[in-house]
Amino acid sequence: MSCGDHHETPCEEVLARVYTYLDGELDQGGCGEVRQHLEECGPCLREYDLEEAVKKLVGKSCGCEPVPEDLRAKVLGKIEEICGEIKSAEAAGRSSGQL
Repeated sequence: MSCGDHHETPCEEVLARVYTYLDGELDQGGCGEVRQHLEECGPCLREYDLEEAVKKLVGKSCGCEPVPEDLRAKVLGKIEEICGEIKSAEAAGRSSGQL
């Protein structure tokens, strides 16, 4: 997307970094570039406002509920199981000379 106007930071670059900006993961300079662009570019600002609204809605709807402990244990157990399977497969591959 591009509004057709020249900006110091191109529309495509701003929209590619908007999630990082919303998450507060950009450095000070990056935040300033995105903020300046959004102040002067209507189409990008409308896109940003939509993304921000969706992110806030998801955060409000899902962000406050704690994860049940049994679910956490099941997920961690499955991760450990899969890691074990991967290590076994790698060891089998090394011993057979496939890796």
